[in-house]
Amino acid sequence: MRLTRSVIAITGALGLSTIAAAASAADKPLVPPPAVVQKLLDCRNITDTTDRLACLDTGVSALAEAVEKRDVVVADREAVKNVRRSLFGIALPSFNLFGSGKGSDTGDAADSDEQGALQQIEATLKSARQGPARNWRFVLDDDSVWVQTDGKMFPRDPRAGMSIRIRRAAVGTFLANVDGQIAVRVRRLNE
Repeated sequence: MRLTRSVIAITGALGLSTIAAAASAADKPLVPPPAVVQKLLDCRNITDTTDRLACLDTGVSALAEAVEKRDVVVADREAVKNVRRSLFGIALPSFNLFGSGKGSDTGDAADSDEQGALQQIEATLKSARQGPARNWRFVLDDDSVWVQTDGKMFPRDPRAGMSIRIRRAAVGTFLANVDGQIAVRVRRLNE
């Protein structure tokens, strides 16, 4: 039995409590897997075929029950990558909810720092409009909303369909380049 890489999130009485990377036998998980997964993995060590099958049946049933109760949530790399991207720019507690992002865990290592924090996103503007204070409000193709916080002017007005790159800057701020133009400071709205 060979497992593919997945991220398994465990929810407890207090919410999300830990993440474990279940990997193939050659890869060592960063965090020990939850007990229900470890019991299933331990079945591989049973040499008697009948006992191993019974262990696997019991383990799969326990895992299925945990998934149904939402005590265990399984997400593939693409789902984790999409969630990390959708949360970019939102202040979250400092814990490793969606893996480190290093290496090939999420497939976006080039856009991540050494701690795995996503450093930039690239998207397309769904809409762009200027407010009364002449600051711009951008809606990206993932429906995240960003507003300009400085007074810089664009040489060309941003409009739907233009590309946008938003990257982390100093002291928790963000810079955005719309269609390759000058960088402006932006912040994410939690809408």
